[in-house]
Amino acid sequence: MITLTTDFGLRGPYVGEMKAAMLRINPEAIIVDVSHSITRHSVLEGSFVMEQVVKYSPAGTVHVGVIDPGVGTERRAVIIEGEQWLVVPDNGLATLPLEHINTRRVWTIDFERIKRFTGWGISSTFHGRDVFGPAGALIEKGVSPEEFADEVPPDSLTRLDVEPGEEGGVWLLKVVYVDDFGNVILNLKNHGRPQEVKLPDFSLEIPYLVAYGQVKPGELLALPGSHDYLEIAVNQGSAAQKLGLKVGDTVRVKLIGGD
Repeated sequence: MITLTTDFGLRGPYVGEMKAAMLRINPEAIIVDVSHSITRHSVLEGSFVMEQVVKYSPAGTVHVGVIDPGVGTERRAVIIEGEQWLVVPDNGLATLPLEHINTRRVWTIDFERIKRFTGWGISSTFHGRDVFGPAGALIEKGVSPEEFADEVPPDSLTRLDVEPGEEGGVWLLKVVYVDDFGNVILNLKNHGRPQEVKLPDFSLEIPYLVAYGQVKPGELLALPGSHDYLEIAVNQGSAAQKLGLKVGDTVRVKLIGGD
């Protein structure tokens, strides 16, 4: 199985071109579309989305991610082998998925060698179709990365700074995702079960609960959400809109009471 996560959108031909190129190389491939609606150029958002799919995918799954604002530059195109595979630009997109695959080896794709498998050239602006998609299709087909890539040290991978900070008992957190409901997901796991969550920047203290319906419609709450990250939500409304937050923003958070 191959999963695809991109910021291509669905209006143009890009997703179709990429999948066609992959199936031309590996007609038997099962391709699962995760999302093609990642916020344009948001590597952090893409990393979060890929992480969630990796957590529930079977061993051997090949995850192709293309959120690539540096396409055509000197940034590397990498293949990461673990219990599952990641095929991504080396721009930090692999950061969160890496926590779940037990990385064994890493390669950087050689464009000249992969062209021998595809039979077509490589556009400087569409590596999803010409590099990442074909590489994923080849791996799923059983072709060794050594045939078209060079091994590099795993510790050479680019990683995003996704560690939560703390200052005077207040967490300095980053918005890693805003879903279509407007729920704001922050980069704090294993945060226990506080009674309340204080948001000093907004002069708010909100209850920490386990379900959206535990507050009245339109009211704010915090909860663990389905991804185990700290989540700020509005019952039947948008926390992102109410608080004016977007992916990448920093939010100060104080957890009050609880275990």
